[in-house]
Amino acid sequence: MAQPANTFDSYDAIGIREDLSNVISRIDPTDVPFQSNVGKVSVSNTYFEWQTQALANANADNAHIDGDDTSNENPTATVRVGGRTQIFKRSFGISGTTEAVDRAGRAKEAAYQALLKGLELRRDIEARVTQNKASVTGDATTARQTGGIQAWLESNTSRGTSGADGGFSSGNVSAATAGTPRTYTEALLKTVHQSCYTNGGKPTMLLMSPGQKATFSGFDGLAATRVNDPNGQTKIIGGADMYVGDFGTLTAVIDLFMDTSSALLVDPTKAKMATLRPMKQEKLAKTGDSEKYQVIGEMGLQVDNEAAHGVVADLS
Repeated sequence: MAQPANTFDSYDAIGIREDLSNVISRIDPTDVPFQSNVGKVSVSNTYFEWQTQALANANADNAHIDGDDTSNENPTATVRVGGRTQIFKRSFGISGTTEAVDRAGRAKEAAYQALLKGLELRRDIEARVTQNKASVTGDATTARQTGGIQAWLESNTSRGTSGADGGFSSGNVSAATAGTPRTYTEALLKTVHQSCYTNGGKPTMLLMSPGQKATFSGFDGLAATRVNDPNGQTKIIGGADMYVGDFGTLTAVIDLFMDTSSALLVDPTKAKMATLRPMKQEKLAKTGDSEKYQVIGEMGLQVDNEAAHGVVADLS
């Protein structure tokens, strides 16, 4: 078939309105499992403190003479530790013309940009608190920084050759020293899980990057598991969401913002996000034909007791 002569078709037409969808497609990940599961607490200073307590060692020979006099034992004092808040901020500017024209997908550009910056900040915070980041006191020329959970851990850690723990000392936590990378194995996970249990910890989450989660799902017995479907089809189960070990059950969770070289065992009841200033949008001073904004908040990580958590570090 051919088009009749002198047909006025869409290629000749002038003034056809554009077709731009009012739906904006956004696929960037925004899940922040660590922040979403740990507790919340308000603080009133940039340096906030709490105390930890340890019991005396068990004594199987705790036996006394009938009628014996009792003398005081050495008390086990609490340990005072503290964290730093960190100012998290994202900014944007909107010209007067941009806010005045008709836009697809959003009514107010400033509100839309504020939403995006808020999501970006949540990602920034998740990356900070799950990684091996030292805390920084800060001064007039240096930003104050909160320590990541991996820097706190000393009791239940597995590190590669030459790796060394960080830990709290003199008001700050130091980052752990990286060791020689090694393959993530179930034996390494079991060792740390057992250490947590021995020290009284009861972690329930196992946070991993996508790559380490894939390695975890390849532990013996998982990759070969098959389930018969009622419809007669066979399914190959290539992933695992729960790890049932000798020392408790861990829910395997992918965290896209933690580092790719660690598997983190977390007890969500023993960590908190400490907020000094809640996240909010602020309009800044106008200096021309545009409006300036910032989304800002100040918070830090409180690790109630580092022995409640564990890390398998230096994974290749």
